[in-house]
Amino acid sequence: MKVNFADSGLRWIWLTLVFLVIDQVTKHWVAGTMDLYQSIKVLSFFNITYVHNPGAAFSFLADQPGWQRWFFAAIATIASVVFVVWLAKTPKENKMLGIAFALMLSGALGNLIDRVLLGYVIDFLDFYIGSYRWPAFNIADSAIFVGAALMILDSFKGSGKENVAGSVDK
Repeated sequence: MKVNFADSGLRWIWLTLVFLVIDQVTKHWVAGTMDLYQSIKVLSFFNITYVHNPGAAFSFLADQPGWQRWFFAAIATIASVVFVVWLAKTPKENKMLGIAFALMLSGALGNLIDRVLLGYVIDFLDFYIGSYRWPAFNIADSAIFVGAALMILDSFKGSGKENVAGSVDK
C-alpha cells in the first residue's frame, strides 16, 4: 500500500515533532535545574515538582524490581507503530483524528525516550486541591490525554466519511 504523505494524516507528523521537543526540553530543564523531589509553588493549586516514575500512570508497577521498564517500553513502541499506521490511513480531511494520533504518538515517544535512556519517566506537573494531589505527570502524558479526548470526540462526529479502519460511519 503506497501512502501519499500530503493526502493522509501523516501531514500532522510535524505536530508530533513539536510536542516531542517541548516534552523533552521541559523534562531536561526540570532535571537540570531542580533536585529530585524539589517542589516550586507556581499557583495555589499547581507546583512544579521533580519526580521519577519507573511505573506507568499513577505509578502503576513502580515498586517492581525493573522488568517494568522494558515492558512499558515495548508497549510504547508498539503503540507508536500503531499510531503511525493509523496516521497513514487517516484521510487528510479528518483533521481531528489526524491531530489526535499525532499527539498520542508524541506522548508515547516522549515517555519511551525516558524509559529507554533513563529507566524512568520524568514527571513534574503537580496539581492539587487542598490536601488532595493528582499524580504528577508531564507534557507527553498531557499530549496522550488530549489526543485520546480528541479521538473520542471524533468518534461522536458521525461525519459519514470513511474512518481509519476502512468502514463507513453512518
